[in-house]
Amino acid sequence: MRGAIAGLLLLLAGGPVATGAERIPFIDAHVHLNNPEQQRALMAEYGIKRAVVFWGRSSSNDSILAAAAAHPDLFIPFVSISPERQAYRALWTRDTADTAPPRLDELEAQLATGKFRGIGEISVVHFPGAGFPEADFDPLSPVMQRIMVLAKQYDLPVLIHCEITRLREFSELLEHHPEVQVIWAHGGYSPLFLAERMLRRHPNLHYELSARTWPQHPRSPDYTILRNGAEVWPEWLKLIEAMPTRFLVGTDATQRNQALDRGKIESVQNFLAQLSPAARKAVAEDNLLRLLKL
Repeated sequence: MRGAIAGLLLLLAGGPVATGAERIPFIDAHVHLNNPEQQRALMAEYGIKRAVVFWGRSSSNDSILAAAAAHPDLFIPFVSISPERQAYRALWTRDTADTAPPRLDELEAQLATGKFRGIGEISVVHFPGAGFPEADFDPLSPVMQRIMVLAKQYDLPVLIHCEITRLREFSELLEHHPEVQVIWAHGGYSPLFLAERMLRRHPNLHYELSARTWPQHPRSPDYTILRNGAEVWPEWLKLIEAMPTRFLVGTDATQRNQALDRGKIESVQNFLAQLSPAARKAVAEDNLLRLLKL
């Protein structure tokens, strides 16, 4: 993993980035909040207005809520019961033949407080990485269905990480719950034609671009939407400009490596600089504000 991070740092440092005079404010749709003070400092440095935050390796739903309570002007808290965490994995590994709606006591109790603005990140299908076990659960499972029911009940969006290996089931989930607004983390790293197909098929789907604007992803060079480490592919720009209300930007920041997080922020600003002014405003902040009713 150290080699992958080093490679990503090199790639991020090598691509064009927004300078201090060119920095473009945005609202970050994807932050794993492990160190609130470090995240606050980076947001102030780069002009990031607010950030959707949820737990990472060194945080919890409770710590996320505490950070948001301390800085309500900056942090927008999401609650998660994602299966990569051992405490929640038993919920997801129960007998799949048991189709009775499960009780999700912690999630339901947290939502009942009214303090969370969304649910996620839920890594229902996630490829393995260093220190990150593979998650390959059916997006139509009783647990995921119950999460969607609760999202409708509390009128909250759900941020879902689902690789395209389960695209059919993910598409069916969206069809079964058309009232629930779903944010697709990293856009499932989908190719252009699948991104367009999913967006046209599902009005409740929002395509979140965290890690897609990096010059290269450490896991696969195919995950970026940049054609040369700098410029967005014209075909991707055409799609985003044609559907500007359906895209969000994020960094996937973790505060575990400050130089890495800086590169992620700069890659987002480099991407935003290539959009038309109207699309930039929508993608940078308006879409997320509307989705969260802020």
